Amino acid sequence: MEEEARKLAQEGIIKKLISPGKGYLSTFPSGTKVIFHYRTSLCDGMVLDDSRTMGGQSKPMELILGKKFKLAVWERLVITMRQGEIAEFTCDTKHTVLYPLVSQSLRNISAGKDPLEGQKHCCGLAQIHSHHSLGHKDLDELQSNPQPLVFTIKLLEVLPPGTFQLDVWAMTDEQKLQVVPQIHEEGNMLFKKGLINQAAEKYYNGIACLKNLQMKEHPGDETWVKLDLMITPLLLNYCQCKLLQGQYYEVIEHCSALIFKYDDNVKAFYKRAKAHAAVWNEAEARADFAKVLELDPSLAPSVTKELRAMEERIRAKEEEDKGRYKGLFSHSAPPATATTCLTSIHRDDVTLLDGMRECL
Repeated sequence: MEEEARKLAQEGIIKKLISPGKGYLSTFPSGTKVIFHYRTSLCDGMVLDDSRTMGGQSKPMELILGKKFKLAVWERLVITMRQGEIAEFTCDTKHTVLYPLVSQSLRNISAGKDPLEGQKHCCGLAQIHSHHSLGHKDLDELQSNPQPLVFTIKLLEVLPPGTFQLDVWAMTDEQKLQVVPQIHEEGNMLFKKGLINQAAEKYYNGIACLKNLQMKEHPGDETWVKLDLMITPLLLNYCQCKLLQGQYYEVIEHCSALIFKYDDNVKAFYKRAKAHAAVWNEAEARADFAKVLELDPSLAPSVTKELRAMEERIRAKEEEDKGRYKGLFSHSAPPATATTCLTSIHRDDVTLLDGMRECL
């Protein structure tokens, strides 16, 4: 232990044992999977990230040793630990300069976003020196003023190579291309079973996998276009899930991006129209439904049904508003309550979303 502590100190790392682990220290061969909770703090005690609370959930970090994770020091730290051990590591700035980029990706993942969102297409050090905002004030300050950090780590599990299924992010490019169709099919099966949240996660993983490959290509090149065509149906299915989850503005955003590239994609117009209708954007919904009919006249019955549902919701809302305003000037009529309004809107939303499954 003393010898290991001396080696760490020479590398600019100070280890403080908080709670000892159990068993023997692993040899940690390349390909070992380590699962751990972490808390990242400034030396003054200010906490930047905590895997137990990030994104409102407790989700431990998983690393495959030898896969050249961007924050290399984490691999160096965990190989000094026993399973179950809790330790605090104070690391010199030379080990932490890329932490703002790593933290941005981890925060994106916890929020259900693309882990590469907001990052420029260049190497980590180039991004650090570009002064490009990471979208978080604390990370921007750390990026402009690199400093030592304190990592408090609890090593939960150590899995030797061959004892676990390889995660998508740890696969080679060839493996990623091979696994995407399987992820797509798994998402479809989950959707058919009504497991919308799990299906959305599958579709998201497939999209992230392909986008990671696409980042390595020049936009517009043959390979880039091929990958984009693989992303499109996954993204449409993801939007279908988001419609059912009531995430209408996210649907509008994704479908608009698809339409910008593929202005004849009838499914993108149809899903965006439904999302516009759900958030009372009547003019936009009608315009999109009209485009759907222009692209595919056979969808006329479905479009008519959706327009009728939207019009009924609008009439119901207008009547609700009249009753509420009337109540403001009359002591005899009680005002409409927020509960009444929400109940009415929820009931109409169920009608609006009826039959969405047929769109996949």
